[in-house]
Amino acid sequence: MAPAPHRLHRLLSPRHLAVIGGESARIVVEQCREIGFPGEIWPVNPRRDEIAGLPCYPSLSALPEAPDAAFVGVPREATIDVVGELAALGAGGAVCYAAGFAECGAEGAALQERLVSAAGDMPVSGPNCYGLINHLDGAALWPEGDGCGRIERGVALVMQSGNIALNLTMQQRSLPIAYVISAGNQACLGLGDYVDALIEDPRVSAIGLYIEGLTDVPGFAKAAARALEKGVPLVALKTGNSEMGARIALSHTSSLAGTETLYDALFDRLGVLRVKTLGAFIETLKYFAVAPPLAGNRLAVTCCSGGEASLAADLAADLGLDLPSLTEVQIAEMSEVLSDIVTIANPLDYNTVVWGNRDGLTRAFTSLVAGEVDGAVLLIDYPHPETRGYAAWDVASEALIAASAGTGVQPVLLSTLPELLPRSVREDAIARGAVPLQGLDEGFTALSLAARYGVARRSGNVPAELLVPGELPCPAVTLDEWESKQRLAAYGLAAPEGRLVAAEAAPVEAAKIGFPVVLKAVSADLAHKTEAGAVALNLESDQAVAEAVARMAPLGAERFLVERMVTDGVAELILGIQRDPQFGLVLVIGSGGVLVELMADSRSLLLPTNRDQVMAALESLKGFKLLTGFRGRAAGDVEAVVEAALALARFAQDHAERLAELDVNPLIVRPAGHGVVVADALIRLADEGE
Repeated sequence: MAPAPHRLHRLLSPRHLAVIGGESARIVVEQCREIGFPGEIWPVNPRRDEIAGLPCYPSLSALPEAPDAAFVGVPREATIDVVGELAALGAGGAVCYAAGFAECGAEGAALQERLVSAAGDMPVSGPNCYGLINHLDGAALWPEGDGCGRIERGVALVMQSGNIALNLTMQQRSLPIAYVISAGNQACLGLGDYVDALIEDPRVSAIGLYIEGLTDVPGFAKAAARALEKGVPLVALKTGNSEMGARIALSHTSSLAGTETLYDALFDRLGVLRVKTLGAFIETLKYFAVAPPLAGNRLAVTCCSGGEASLAADLAADLGLDLPSLTEVQIAEMSEVLSDIVTIANPLDYNTVVWGNRDGLTRAFTSLVAGEVDGAVLLIDYPHPETRGYAAWDVASEALIAASAGTGVQPVLLSTLPELLPRSVREDAIARGAVPLQGLDEGFTALSLAARYGVARRSGNVPAELLVPGELPCPAVTLDEWESKQRLAAYGLAAPEGRLVAAEAAPVEAAKIGFPVVLKAVSADLAHKTEAGAVALNLESDQAVAEAVARMAPLGAERFLVERMVTDGVAELILGIQRDPQFGLVLVIGSGGVLVELMADSRSLLLPTNRDQVMAALESLKGFKLLTGFRGRAAGDVEAVVEAALALARFAQDHAERLAELDVNPLIVRPAGHGVVVADALIRLADEGE
């Protein structure tokens, strides 16, 4: 038995559609005609006899049957009634064009709630959106011009900006666009809903997302995980890099896990490829429209300019692309073809000696791609067609494509400026399996992401579910350091040997532990003890302890923590848990100590997580070098750090409903085989009368 169609199938690929409204409805009819919609179109307008030459129905109830999709182009109050009628009829879905809903304050938000209620289970795109276009089947619920035509396969665009979506349909970079969806206010359908539906269409090669903010992070995560499993790349241009609201920030962890950091964590977890510019957005999507992911990050690069070779080498290094050195065999083979003035290397500046020489270039490029590389890039800028022909440039392009054929190496033509790769060249390259990329920065960004996606696909084992427990049941209280450490000890996180004592007992207990010791004033009100003067390190005698107690007297603490001083630390890290209303519980791993915010060297992992993700996050830190025996120092106990992070994650999962935040800073990393030590800790839990 065939699987049931996705619930958005009728909306996205309608057999017939209704258009409700006036002028905007007329444009929709004309747009459908423009791209060849094969089904019936039923205009609905009680005050008109016809729209765009089609007879109008006086009401929705007069339609021949429930439409698969409907374009609703009436004012906002009337939109609610129309959507309710469509839902009652059993329509497959609707596009709500009208603005003036949640984007316009409290009154609009109330109207949007009524719209959602009226829609019920019927999928609704918008409101406050242009709608959607299906260039594969020829449906356009879209009241504006469209620069695309019918295609057989391409990328889908799901955009939170209607105007940017419209502009992208006008691009002239040979990006085949299968679907365009303007999501609007996402009242009923979030970005994840569209992704979940689009990955079911085998004609969609990749999905581009313009994101201002996600309304349903767990739902998006599930859809993105399915996309990764199916091998449909998601390319995201995320804007709006501001915090979503004030947070209680007693811990250092809170200042590290900002909103944009959490988006990066979400995207990294799910293999979503983030870009910063529209140019990179287009070129990355174009890559996946033409070719599969790169098997690895190794590239062979060639051009006929030393300047271009230098730019390419710098960009490759910045983006984590590897340009492997040539073997002796490759050098010998190319030396037979190229001039003595050519420095044979990767990138290869083949000079102009063999310019226009098809046989010579093919032989040189064949040697170049024979190395251990995943892609071969020809940097080539075509002249204006009115100044000279393309023949000599075509020879170079064709030579690279011919040399790559049958090798498994992906050929790429890349112009340094976007306008220097003509349409005819791009189309010919695509037809022959080569990727035509435009703009040096954008092109190398696309290649780096094509390599990264290949890694994400191979890694697997990505938990689709996020741990998003909702609001705390009651206000959180802060546990003092002693209590926090006792809670963590139950999860295997060791603290230094220590005693919790009254002021007068501190010198005696310090002597029992053995000097040197650390003295700390203990109070739930002392979250940042170093800044408050509540910590004294490396105390060598009972007198030094007594003097430290006296200095801390103005802090008002009645209890003190005396601990053995850890003297063999290799590095200091921070481990923490942050609670975010959208992203849920987040594990933060970073370089720690008193300069943690200044260092800003941290990674965030959404929970639940696993050992591989923790290890990858740890290795990505600048401070990781300290754990590997930096400059002759002892290597740190990396395995113990990973175990500590996983223990913190287990604590968070076990206390998910009550945990507000958790901070271990510093976590002192001792030499390999000697473990780690929780030097300071802070936990905030919702108080349920414990």
